[in-house]
Order: sequence, then structure tokens, then C-alpha cells
Amino acid sequence: MANASGLFTPTVPTGVRRRFSPSIGIYRSGFWFSENVFPKRVVFCSSTIEGAEKLSPSQPRAPRLANRGCKLVGCGAAVPSLQISNDDLAKIVDTNDEWISSRTGIRNRRVLTGKDSLNALAVEAAKKALEMAQVGPNEVDLILLCTSTPEDLFGSAPQIQRALGCKNNPLAYDITAACSGFVLGLVSAACYIRGGGFKNVLVIGADALSRYVDWTDRGTCILFGDAAGAVLVQACDGEEDGLFSFDLHSDGEGQRHLNASIKRNETDHALGSNGSVLGFPSSGNSSYSCIQMNGKEVFRFACRVVPQSIEIALDKAGLSGSSIDWLLLHQANQRIIDAVATRLDFPSERVISNLSNYGNTSAASIPLALDEAVRSGKVQPGHTIAAAGFGAGLTWGSAIIRWG
Repeated sequence: MANASGLFTPTVPTGVRRRFSPSIGIYRSGFWFSENVFPKRVVFCSSTIEGAEKLSPSQPRAPRLANRGCKLVGCGAAVPSLQISNDDLAKIVDTNDEWISSRTGIRNRRVLTGKDSLNALAVEAAKKALEMAQVGPNEVDLILLCTSTPEDLFGSAPQIQRALGCKNNPLAYDITAACSGFVLGLVSAACYIRGGGFKNVLVIGADALSRYVDWTDRGTCILFGDAAGAVLVQACDGEEDGLFSFDLHSDGEGQRHLNASIKRNETDHALGSNGSVLGFPSSGNSSYSCIQMNGKEVFRFACRVVPQSIEIALDKAGLSGSSIDWLLLHQANQRIIDAVATRLDFPSERVISNLSNYGNTSAASIPLALDEAVRSGKVQPGHTIAAAGFGAGLTWGSAIIRWG
């Protein structure tokens, strides 16, 4: 059953009576799942429980998180110092500024050099977000690093935590969802705050796709740049809640249109006469391919699913497009941004775009553009934003958020 906020009340186990509220909490160590919720891809938890005395001693009481919300209170961004213009690319691949800008809207991008590291960018962005939020490193409860290009195969988030000087050892881990990663990070932060009692969650989007670009392929090398962006998501009272709704999806069938798959050196694994394994790879025999993309299919995919996702999220939030101050999409291609805005009937002056200067920075693109808009005074406290990410996986999702 949906309430005014588009939330669905969960099914309660027999013998347990519950006062429902629109907030999210937890019961025991798990979540409530309503069969009515699965088609909407929304998961909610219980908050307060009556009749808890009927629970067995092994069933701990639920924490009281009624009316708990979350809000975005700080942001930051960082980019490499090396700028590559369209004219620079024209010197190494058959292209020119007019060809690139007319098809993508991109004129420049920033690229990591051998002296830079993605972790350093992520740390710089995170520090700026904490400074704006006036939150110290030791007040951070969780760090979510949204990236598909970590410095370490096993994840880079703990190194970000270490570099920030978080002495209380908060949990830190990576989220891999390419260009949708930051939206997934926001929703994950909200779940930890509303359902787990966390207070300050740092969500970082950081990617260095230049490391996986074939610089002789003009279909992909013109698109991508490197950057990091971060926001601090903080617990608040329910009436101040800044995440109104979300809509998330994935479709593995579309992976063939955009991927950077692992490639292996094929070897003969037959057993030798002495029982040894012939051709067994000793080390270093696996690596990832450069980015492979069917641009036309990805364009069609984005123009189709992104407006639908935003409309679903708006419906869940009980809002109309006219109540949204800003449209903030993943910065992939200006033609995609324009097509989605037209489909949703958003005027161009209410669309945030900095694609021209940075290119497609994957999980960093939304927080990078948000930080620029906030620090320039365009986005003000209380403004409502419809944000959406989309890309490899294929994955896509949207969230209706309020800044500040």
C-alpha cells in the first residue's frame, strides 16, 4: 500500500503488531520485504514495533529510527592538471574539434598522468566535501567509493579512509556500477542512515577511464576524462529528508554494447605424461580490454530508459516535473542530455551540464557537476534536483534529491 511519498508499507510477520511510519528502520538484523514492493524494486525496513515483548530472547529489539531522514550537506571535486583538447586529439587520431563537439558537446577533458593517482583525486574531493559540511574525518561512519577503475583490484576505499585520517576505522568499500555508480552510492548511503543508524556517510564517485581507452579509436577516445567528486550524506529528522525517491535498474543483456571485459591468453591445460599441467599460466596472464562501445545503441538506450526512470521516481515522490529546480544527468553526451530534457519538457536553463570541459568522467560526473553548480551559486539550499546515471552493465537509475 503506497503512502503520499510513494513508499510502500511492508508485510508484518504474524504475532507482531507495528505502527507504520514513512521512515525506514530495521527489525532484528534483516529487512522487511513486501511482495508488493518487488515490482517497484524498492526495499523498506521496519522502524518501530509494538508487541516486541513477544519476541524470543534471541531476537534483539529493533532500534527506534522513526522519522529518520538523510540530507546532502557537503560536496567537493578534483580533476587532474593535464587538459586534453579536441585539437590535441586531432594530432593522434583522425578527428577534429568540429566533428567531436558537434556529436558530443565535448571540447576538453582532464587526464591522469604517471605522476597522478585516482586515490589522490578522491581524497581531495572528499576533504572538500567534509570541509563544506563541517564534519571531521573521525565523524565519518562509512565511505562508499563508486568506481570502476580502482587503484587496487581488491578495492581502493580503505586507502581513501586511511588517507583521510579516519582514526575510528569506519567501514569503507567500493561500489562498481560504472556511470550509474554515484546514484547507487547515494541510495546505499540513505539505506545505511535510515536503516542502520549511521550518521555521516561519505559518497565518492571517482574514475580514470583514460587508462582503459584505445587512443587510436576515435569512437571512444574522444569521450572520456578522469575526475573525482564527493558528497557528505548526513542523518536528519524526517521532515528535513533530502532523498525523496529513487528508481534503479540493470539489464545484463545490454553488456555487449558497452564493456571492458577481461581477456585471457589461451593456454593448453592438458596433463603432461608426468602428471604436470602443460601451459599452466604462471602469472600476469589476465588483463582488461580497452573500452568497447556501440555508440548508437548506447545512445538509444539512454534516451529511452532515463526519462522513464525519472518519471517513475517523480511519481514515487508525488512530484511533478515543474516542481524540480534542476535536471542533473550523467555527463555522457550533450545530445543525450538534450534529448532527455526535451522528453521531460525541462527548459534548457534548468539543466546542469559541464560536459564541455570534462567529458564523460563516469561515476564522477554527477558529483563533479553538482559541486561546480553549488560553488558557483547556481544550486541553492532547498533546491530539488532530479539526478540520473546510466551506462555500462547496462545499469541505470535516478533519484529525486534536495540539496542542503
